[in-house]
Amino acid sequence: MNVPYLSRTETGADFFIEVYLDFVNERIRIDDYRGNINSVITRMKALAAQYSFTKEIIKSRVEDWPKFLSRGYELEGMINGYFNGSDAFFMVNYASDDRRTSDCWKAEDDLLDKIVAQKDAAQPNQLPTGYSMRLANVEDCKDLANLYGLVFQTYPTPMNEPSYIKDVMEEGTIFKMIEWNGQVVSAASAEVNETYHNAEMTDCATLLEHRKYGFMQLLISALEDELISRNIYFSYSLARAQSYGMNACLQKLGYLYSGRLANNCIMNDNFENMNIWVKKLV
Repeated sequence: MNVPYLSRTETGADFFIEVYLDFVNERIRIDDYRGNINSVITRMKALAAQYSFTKEIIKSRVEDWPKFLSRGYELEGMINGYFNGSDAFFMVNYASDDRRTSDCWKAEDDLLDKIVAQKDAAQPNQLPTGYSMRLANVEDCKDLANLYGLVFQTYPTPMNEPSYIKDVMEEGTIFKMIEWNGQVVSAASAEVNETYHNAEMTDCATLLEHRKYGFMQLLISALEDELISRNIYFSYSLARAQSYGMNACLQKLGYLYSGRLANNCIMNDNFENMNIWVKKLV
């Protein structure tokens, strides 16, 4: 495939699915579904085999996750309130032992223990002199793409392409960014799901030389305020399980750890595990 991903809906004789085909990360994800669970699973497996994907993910409703479990799927985590206040369960299946196995799981558990044991909440940081924060718009896409290209060697989505950022903005994703001397030095986004009234905090990046100020706490807090003003009250984030800083940031902001997705996406040329963090905003 020449495209990094493809998102579409499919309707069968007794099912409906919203499916995300991720060619970069060799996975299929079903974000929404209705109808016969066995038919949903059959179609998901057929698509995974067609494109040689090694991981299947479905966001299951609370009443359905035991049905996926009975078909060999594993529960890797959950998002509180995802479906308009009802929880979503990440049910997954793997096509290979290599994709299922992680050599750093215990080390990531130990890191998580240290983070969760910390009881200090986020401090009300102020922007240092010379820095400013604001909502981004389509005119900022090139500068945002430059930031992501500098911070990430590889990333699950093509955030180093201005056209991609423009597309997700037009689809409803909100970006907050921090500037210094006319340069975007830090940014984060909230990918809003208008149907189910939740948002994913994602695309968090800060240039190395500006990381001492704790900008991500400021950006995420500002995005939370923006979400509340738009009547979005549930947020979640997927953080690299090996990243002390990002996981600690989310914990300080009141997010709760809710599972880990094994070998979920490619970050800096390798598959990495991603921790799930969830928060009810009001």
